[in-house]
Amino acid sequence: MANQTTILKEVSVEGVGLHTGNRSIVTFKPAPYAEYGIRFIRVDSQDKTEIEAVCSNAISGLAIRGSVIEKNGVRVHTIEHIMSACAAFGIDNLIIEINNNEPPILDGSAKIFAQTLASGGIKEFAAPKEYYTLKEPVHFESGKTKISAYPSDRLEIDCTIGFDHPFLKFQKMSLANLNKDIYLNCLASAKTFCFDYEIEALQKNGLALGGSMDNAIVIGLDGIHNKDPLRYEDEFVRHKTLDLIGDLYLAGKPIKAKIVADKPGHQNNIGFVKEFLKKAVVEKDKVLEEKMGANTAVTGTEKILNHEEILKYIPHRYPFLMIDKVKINSIDTSKATGYKCVSGNENFFQGHFPGAPIMPGVLIIEAMGQTSCVMFLSRPEMQGNIAYFMSIDKAKFRRPVKPGDVLELRVEIIKDSGRRGKMRGEAYVDGKLTTEAEFVFVIVEEHQ
Repeated sequence: MANQTTILKEVSVEGVGLHTGNRSIVTFKPAPYAEYGIRFIRVDSQDKTEIEAVCSNAISGLAIRGSVIEKNGVRVHTIEHIMSACAAFGIDNLIIEINNNEPPILDGSAKIFAQTLASGGIKEFAAPKEYYTLKEPVHFESGKTKISAYPSDRLEIDCTIGFDHPFLKFQKMSLANLNKDIYLNCLASAKTFCFDYEIEALQKNGLALGGSMDNAIVIGLDGIHNKDPLRYEDEFVRHKTLDLIGDLYLAGKPIKAKIVADKPGHQNNIGFVKEFLKKAVVEKDKVLEEKMGANTAVTGTEKILNHEEILKYIPHRYPFLMIDKVKINSIDTSKATGYKCVSGNENFFQGHFPGAPIMPGVLIIEAMGQTSCVMFLSRPEMQGNIAYFMSIDKAKFRRPVKPGDVLELRVEIIKDSGRRGKMRGEAYVDGKLTTEAEFVFVIVEEHQ
C-alpha cells in the first residue's frame, strides 16, 4: 500500500493472558489520524495510560517473558502476537484499548488477532507510508543470539532456531517477502511453545499462569505432550518468525531490510531493533508523495506541514480537525494547499447519510478555512493567535464527496489586511472541482 492505514471499524477479542492469567478484553479502534502510530491504552488505569508500541517503551529483565511495554509504571505484557498481525496487515496506526495488563493468549498463535483485524477492514489516510531502510548492515549479538540486517527494498527474513534438546535441535525458515496472504497461510496459526521442564520455574516466578495445552505446545524429551497434532511440521521456527515480526514492528514503522536471525528471542529482538534504529533512515512511499506533491518536509520553495505540525497552529482537534496536511509555498505566500483523506469512519457519516454517505458541504468549507488559518497562523508574527470565520459567500457544491476520496483544498488570498483575510477556496477530488466558496476571517489573540 502507498498510504498509511488504520482499521475501518471497532472490533474486539476476549480471553486469558498467557503469563498473568488475567482475563482481558482487547478492543481495536480506528486511529484518528495518520502518524498516530500504534498505542495501547490501559482503560482500567486511573488516567487511562497510553503506551506507544515502540522499543523505547519496552522493558527487559530476567523475569520478563514476551514483549512488555511500560509507561509511568503501567505495563502491557505479551504484545508480540498483536504487533505481528499489525505488521503483516500493514496497519500503521491503531488504538488498542485493553482493560487489564495482558492481551489474551487465545489459541497461542496470532491467527485470531489476524482474523479480528481483518474483520475490521482497512482504511487509508492521505499520508504516505514511511519505512525504515538501511544504507549499511547492522549486526547484533548477545549470548547465543545473532541477528543481522542488510539493505533490501522489502522485508525478508531468514530465521534459524536450535536447542540442546533431543526433539528440537534445528529448524530454519525463509521469507522472501512478507505480505498478508503469506502471513495468514504460513505463520499466523503457528502456536507458542515451551519445554516441560520450564513450566514449574515459570510459574514460581509468576509467569505462564494462563498457559495450558490449549494455547501452547509443550515439548518433552520424547516429543510433544499435546494430543493435537502440530499445525506445521516446522511449527516452532514459524512461531519464532511470527514473534520476530512483531518485535521488529516495535521500531515504530515497517522495515525494509533482510533480517538474518539465529536463535532469536524477545529481549534480544528488541535489543537488535534498538541497534537497527541507530543506522536506519526513514523513507517515504514515493507513489503517494508524488500524488500529493510532498517529497520531503521542505522541498525547494515548498514547506509541508504534517498532522503534528498543524496542531501547533490551530486549536482544532479530533473529531473536528478537517485536514491531514498543508503545503505552503515560501515564495508565493498568497496560496496554500491542504489535504484531507475522507474516511468511511468519519463520525459525520453516521447521520449524513446512512446508506448513502456524503461529506457535508459546510465541513468541506470548514476544511478550506482550516487550511487558510494554518497558512496565516504559521507565520512567526502570528504566534499565539486564533482565527474566526466572519462570513461565507458564493458557496457552490459541484459534486458529492464520498468515503475514500482525497480532498485537495486550494486556497488563495483575495485580500490581506493583516489581521483580517478574505480568501477564495476550491476543493478537488481527482482533479475535479467539488466545492468552491469565498470567506472572510479575523485573527485575534488566543485568550482575547
